[in-house]
Amino acid sequence: MAERAFQVDLRGVVDLLSRHLYSSPRVYLRELLQNAVDAITARGAGGGRVRIETGGGALRVHDDGVGLTEDEVHALLATIGRSSKRDELGFARHDFLGQFGIGLLSGFLVADEIEVVTRSAKGGPAVRWTGLAGGSYRVEPGERAEPGTTVTLRARPGSGELLAPDVVRELAATYGGLLPIDLTVDGAPVTAGGPPWLAAHRDPAARRRALDAYCRDLYGFEPFDVIDLDVPEAGLTGVAFVLPRPVAPSARGAHRVYLKRMLLAEGVEGLLPGWAFFVRCVVDATELKPTASREALYEDELLDATRDALGDRLRQWLVRLAETDPARLRGFLRLHRLGVKAMALHDDDMLRLVDRWLEFETSAGPMTLAEFRRRHPGTARYAASVEEFRRLAAVAGAQGVGVVNGGYVHDTEIIERLPAIDPGIAVRRLDPAELTTAFGVVDPAAELALRPFLAAAQRAVDHLGCEVVVRDFDPASLPALYLTSRAAEHQAEVAEAREAADELFGGLLDALHSAVRADRPQLVLNHRNPLTRRITALAEDGLVELAVQGLYGQALLLGHHPLRPADTAVLNRSFLGLLEWAVHTPEDGR
Repeated sequence: MAERAFQVDLRGVVDLLSRHLYSSPRVYLRELLQNAVDAITARGAGGGRVRIETGGGALRVHDDGVGLTEDEVHALLATIGRSSKRDELGFARHDFLGQFGIGLLSGFLVADEIEVVTRSAKGGPAVRWTGLAGGSYRVEPGERAEPGTTVTLRARPGSGELLAPDVVRELAATYGGLLPIDLTVDGAPVTAGGPPWLAAHRDPAARRRALDAYCRDLYGFEPFDVIDLDVPEAGLTGVAFVLPRPVAPSARGAHRVYLKRMLLAEGVEGLLPGWAFFVRCVVDATELKPTASREALYEDELLDATRDALGDRLRQWLVRLAETDPARLRGFLRLHRLGVKAMALHDDDMLRLVDRWLEFETSAGPMTLAEFRRRHPGTARYAASVEEFRRLAAVAGAQGVGVVNGGYVHDTEIIERLPAIDPGIAVRRLDPAELTTAFGVVDPAAELALRPFLAAAQRAVDHLGCEVVVRDFDPASLPALYLTSRAAEHQAEVAEAREAADELFGGLLDALHSAVRADRPQLVLNHRNPLTRRITALAEDGLVELAVQGLYGQALLLGHHPLRPADTAVLNRSFLGLLEWAVHTPEDGR
């Protein structure tokens, strides 16, 4: 069976490029610049010049590169995907910006006709190649005195704005402003001086001012700091600008990336580790590879290694800041604490920095974890949620038990990872039930006198699954405290799930519930509180019931505990019952 060649619909290919490969037709100028710079590189004469001319709805790009012979014109310009920038085995050649053999087709994004006049530095006459968007082309003698190439585009209807002089100047400056060639648009220079982070400055302060100005022009903010970046294996240099304002950790870090001085894209993602959302980078690399669209970086081992190296550079900057300028470090941590905490989850150096410098919320006020442990040797605890901390911090602190709030993002994981930097560190999770061991016990005579009251109080809340105890503790202003251990919370969750489960899973949950040690929440009445002492002196069972249930409801509310329907009913009943007692008259017969 005879082999047949594929038939290529050029209009379909151009539509594919415009809709799915390139993000915008504006990239046409980048692709033309890329081809011109690669032609200059191939000629190898040093220097090089690219002149762009606009006017009359047309665009002309002149270069003094290697040019093409007539045979090369037929072989390269008329075959989609064919490129002179690969070796004899088809591998991409290192020195060139473009590698995919489709760059010239981007001209069809804005024009219906592409004209190329070229003369090879190898000798021979000039050649004119004209390609049409319909899929045909013609080759004829051209006129050009010197080696090099001129590409001409004439705007199709609706695309004239993209070939307008001001737009072309903007695109040339955006994509080619750092190129190591002489680039002009209508005679006005575009390139000047190369990357600003490589500019020579005798005075470090002058260099910093120049980079600050560059950041303001580029990103519109004054950087908190500027970090130099250098990854030799990727041929990468650049700077990271530290954001001067907080940013959400979920925000995607978009960076400005150049490849061999040509802008790849202004919003490249994946250059830095995900935790480094507090910087915006501008870098130039010679070894990283672009995707076919030349608008993102190709994921490979080199990009992975580069990402890790840049992350290490940011860590080193933070460690150095801690050693040389602690006040500035604190200012940074106030802005970007979430990013640093995210680093500390996986990096011991960052964990040491967080332990020493980052303030956490504690029962004794804001302080670092290191200071917290120093103040509470042997009694340091953490609450795993913000609600638990708010519920117990004041009471625990009054008993001399230090509690740190581990309820914010990453805080619990950081606290639990502290033994990785010092096995001697011991900060245990607070079990609310253990606070009762720190409370004072009522003297035996008073406890004996309280037995009738405690029996009545227990009957008042027994159906709520709660145990009543009397203790002596600070703060004296708190009449009662509702404490539930983690085991009791687990049992409550199992019971709640049992009510919603079907017969099969209900049986399994019953078995699980019976296997767990019975552990009831406690309503701890504070004997140091004057109101509580007056309540314990009540003799009438009905009034004791209402008062104890009122204390129960108030303890739930103050502790931010979730209210079950039974709790809400008891709270309402006690409130209304106590109101009735407060306003009753002798005529009511009470």
